Amino acid sequence: MILLSTAILTFLGLSGAADARRTHWHDTGKGSIALEEAWSAPEFGLNLAAPPLGQTNAELNANLLDIHNQRLAKMDQNNIDYMVLSCASPCIQGISDPVLAESMAISVNNELAAQISNSTDRFGAFAALSMHNATEAAAELKRTVEELGFLGALVNDYQESGKDNDTLLFYNQPEYDIFWRTVTELDVPVYFHPRVNVAPISTLLYSQAPWLKGAGQEFAVTLSNHILGMCTNGVFDRFPNLKIIIGHMGERIPSDIDRINKEIARQRVLGMPMLQNVSAYWLTNIWETSSGSFNPSLLEFHRKEIGLERMLYSVDYPFETMEDGEAFLAELEGGVLTKEELRQFKREIAIKLLRLNE
Repeated sequence: MILLSTAILTFLGLSGAADARRTHWHDTGKGSIALEEAWSAPEFGLNLAAPPLGQTNAELNANLLDIHNQRLAKMDQNNIDYMVLSCASPCIQGISDPVLAESMAISVNNELAAQISNSTDRFGAFAALSMHNATEAAAELKRTVEELGFLGALVNDYQESGKDNDTLLFYNQPEYDIFWRTVTELDVPVYFHPRVNVAPISTLLYSQAPWLKGAGQEFAVTLSNHILGMCTNGVFDRFPNLKIIIGHMGERIPSDIDRINKEIARQRVLGMPMLQNVSAYWLTNIWETSSGSFNPSLLEFHRKEIGLERMLYSVDYPFETMEDGEAFLAELEGGVLTKEELRQFKREIAIKLLRLNE
């Protein structure tokens, strides 16, 4: 009932939003920028995800709700200059009712804008969007960017829909072109983040091995399908300036990109509209972050496959710890990356992509 009442207040225009546009940001010249960092509104209740090792679920949920206390203190302790917050998965993508989803997206965005309005030097935001209707999603993105100062959007994979949550909406179909056109006109990125699957899929695939649910296997499998669908259905050909970010080292796609390119190319004779290959789009439209994947050897391999200029640092807080992220950066310096390359990876590429100095 709390969730519904908040949505109704927003829908009636009774819940205002603070201006989260920054006049400057906390640029120390050397600190990192993290941009897949979760926050949750109280309306969504408890998050049942497994916490980092050594933490309790209660601590995880407290960290999701917090912005200005332990989160900010840990940012200072771990040399993070600026953090982009987004609504924890599945957020609006887990709401099947389109009216409720749209009103809740407005409510969540207003709430996050208000939460960071006095700390825009340290925090930015990605918009939560209802993806039931591409026109409405485009309008809400435009509002959050132009009126609230948000830096783009984050979608938690497919939008569940239908009376029994049994219809999945993917954003690679032509009916979403109006949304992608708005994204390119605003010149902001959209972050694709994983989500837990709806019950029919989860039951069919993981009832035999439920331990594969979540970040260990399920997330990468499902989201990589969505990203490859964006490629093969020609979205990047129709919108060559579109900017997409993917976490967790690209959800494994760059690790197998040679085979992906070769095998998908065979589909052209069957009418596939994709004009280039996945590697080409990664060099023009797609960036990946290190969120939740602090492996120097993997970063070095991906650098050879897609180039360091397509890679950014992120933590995945509070599902991962800032301490582990900082240790990862320390391991990279002087080993896999030079001092200047590390600077590019942990901050400069993000500054350019998010247009923080404009």
